[in-house]
Amino acid sequence: MIAPVTKAVFPVAGLGSRFLPATKAIPKEMLPVVDKPLIQYAAEEAAAAGITDLILVTGRSKRAIEDHFDKNVELEAELIERNKLELLEELRDILPGHITCVAVRQAEPLGLGHAVLCALPAVGDAPFAVFLPDDFIYARGGPGCMRQIVDAYGQCGHSVLAVQRVDPAQTDRYGVVDAAPAQGQKLTPIHAIVEKPAPVDAPSNLAVVGRYVLTPKVMQLLKTTGRGAGGEIQLTDAIATLLETEPVSAYEFDGQRFDCGAKLGFLQAFFELALDHPGLGHEFRRYVEARIGRQRNWALEKSAAGE
Repeated sequence: MIAPVTKAVFPVAGLGSRFLPATKAIPKEMLPVVDKPLIQYAAEEAAAAGITDLILVTGRSKRAIEDHFDKNVELEAELIERNKLELLEELRDILPGHITCVAVRQAEPLGLGHAVLCALPAVGDAPFAVFLPDDFIYARGGPGCMRQIVDAYGQCGHSVLAVQRVDPAQTDRYGVVDAAPAQGQKLTPIHAIVEKPAPVDAPSNLAVVGRYVLTPKVMQLLKTTGRGAGGEIQLTDAIATLLETEPVSAYEFDGQRFDCGAKLGFLQAFFELALDHPGLGHEFRRYVEARIGRQRNWALEKSAAGE
């Protein structure tokens, strides 16, 4: 019988240096995309996939993430007193009652693999998911990315990595798998995985993005995984070793990924969710269309003036 995936690890100890000075005092995972922080979208995706235990791997400056998922008695009392009951309900729904959230500390920034290993006491000997909240994956009403790969894990019973095709010139930004999916096939065996290969050395353009379902053996392998690319302990290296004894599959998910660890990706995600927002989308779309119209008229005026 295949053990269910009920635990998810969120490595959120990074400094967010690409967003400085905004992230000097605020964790990048707490930056809002319209009206919710990145970490909340990831937590909601986890809950929708049947995950009940959220494990935050934090650093010294990440207390705000823990506070976000904690109960705020004073704020709730204030909302009750002001009869703002809809806001109170939203606040209480940040973490549904059946979901638990714990935090463990990554004392040193030794890489993604090390961050995942820090969660071992909370994960134990169980399959587990890994979320990188920087990778915002928008499913537009369909099942979330994690739901898709948890279901794929339920079919195959071994580790599954979410992948997407990237520009071949950019493979040195990702872990890249050696896999050859058949036409129309989403789940396919991985033959090898390489961390940030140069384009000339990349086995494909199928890049691993921030959603994983992993078997317990990965944790044991991480204990002995040495430093790899960038001088860090890489999760990719432990998965490469896992492939020697267990199958691992890649899954080409349905959904749009935004790299919210970069400013452009963050703006793109904000734009898309603002357009689709049930309360704001109509007015925001009108603003965007009017703004484009003004830009077009300005360009025509410059052209007519011979500028």
